[in-house]
Amino acid sequence: MNKIRVYLKAYHPVVHILLVGTVFISLTSSMSVPFLVIFLSETTDIHFAFIGVIIGVGELAAAFGGFIGGVLSDFLGRRKLMIYSLIIQSLVFIGFIYNKNPLFLLILSTVSGLSTSFFVTISKALMGDLTPKKLRFRVFSNRYLAVNLGYSIGPMLGSWLGLGGSAFAFLLTSCTYMLYAISLIFIFRKWRSKASIRSEEEKVNIVQAWNILRGDRVLFLFILGGILLTTVHGQMSVPLSEYLKENIAKGVELFGLLMSVNGMTVLLFQVHLTRWSERYSLFQRIAMGSGLFVIGELGFAFSAGWFGFIIAMFIFTVGEILIVPAEYAQIDQITPHGMRGTYYGAQNFSVLGNFVGPWLSGLLLSSYGGRIMFIFMGIISVASLFFYWKGKQLYSKRTSAQLVSQSMSTK
Repeated sequence: MNKIRVYLKAYHPVVHILLVGTVFISLTSSMSVPFLVIFLSETTDIHFAFIGVIIGVGELAAAFGGFIGGVLSDFLGRRKLMIYSLIIQSLVFIGFIYNKNPLFLLILSTVSGLSTSFFVTISKALMGDLTPKKLRFRVFSNRYLAVNLGYSIGPMLGSWLGLGGSAFAFLLTSCTYMLYAISLIFIFRKWRSKASIRSEEEKVNIVQAWNILRGDRVLFLFILGGILLTTVHGQMSVPLSEYLKENIAKGVELFGLLMSVNGMTVLLFQVHLTRWSERYSLFQRIAMGSGLFVIGELGFAFSAGWFGFIIAMFIFTVGEILIVPAEYAQIDQITPHGMRGTYYGAQNFSVLGNFVGPWLSGLLLSSYGGRIMFIFMGIISVASLFFYWKGKQLYSKRTSAQLVSQSMSTK
């Protein structure tokens, strides 16, 4: 009880509300969003490849939303943009239920990607501003935990209750977003001055990010490698859900279980694996993760029963745990002093893989079948290592040249 009391006092009430809201949003979203492919394939006549485009365009919009969100927050204010984003998300999920027009679904997905990006970017900045510097890493770790807590429980709970991918799941998600928006309205009224704090972080526009990307070959190579890896793991639930529905008995229920395995693996192993992997170089971590992606994809390709898919998902997720933090650390390693925001902004381009992945996998699945699709994704994972290796070589040469130059200047 004392530990709980100490924890509650350590963070601002707005931070607690944002963390609790994250759990409930993740919980209900995980009953609907991963099942969107199944829902659209069952309720519309849209080709699966185009369904992949619908899913991917939302991720594409989210990639640029981070650049736009900073400008809009200055114009509207943080509180208003956060609340508007949640309300828009609520309406988007209603739209997914009742709309069957491909073009309108494309627009809904785009709007969803933008509003999600606005809310996540601003809420993270607000949490950072309301938290003492020494506790910021911990509060962001708690947010990551909150997301995975929802995603580890939601899909399995949704499948058990028969809600996974149903219209009611989308309605439930819509209501959760709306209730979250209403609760923030009251919370922000109570702590108006605190919630209005503006971020002092470096703001990045898309032109700056693109210019940096063009001028730094090492960063460019790392981003290319990141795009390929994100193509494999960013939206892997899209092809997997459709494949399981069409080819495996009770595939929808299995898909819900696999999403829970994914979230639970992150919850249970992320801390331990991160500490264990620190003995290896960043490239070695990415290479190990890529190898596990290949094994996981081959497992998906050749599994015939539930057990094989569960093992494949566990292996795939371990690869994801190794790769994601290593990618961020790789960018951080090459970032010049005072340009962290710009380089991290440029890294947003790697989420283009979240658009390419659903589109390409949809094309492969509909044309050649699931086995070829999974094998091809494994090949992409291996191909990404060339760009990381080449970037690593260039960075080593650049660092050595800088050291020689500094040595000469001191003589």
